[in-house]
Amino acid sequence: MKWQEVREIYPNQFVKFEIMESELREDQEIVEEVAVIGPIRDEEATNELLKSKDNTIIYHTSKDRVVIKIRNRNVLRRAH
Repeated sequence: MKWQEVREIYPNQFVKFEIMESELREDQEIVEEVAVIGPIRDEEATNELLKSKDNTIIYHTSKDRVVIKIRNRNVLRRAH
């Protein structure tokens, strides 16, 4: 399902979904297609996000696009 469709079905609320198709651009993942799992109540959104794994995320439908900032977890550590 396209994000615009999700926004129409679930206006102004958090939604839990699995990323089905996305595009990487520099340090961002632009999500194109999702599989909706369901709406999430505002007070549960943070906990649900923290429990999310793999390609499952929580996002608010007030956003025009789903853009995820990619953070590099491979940090070089210097020996002292």
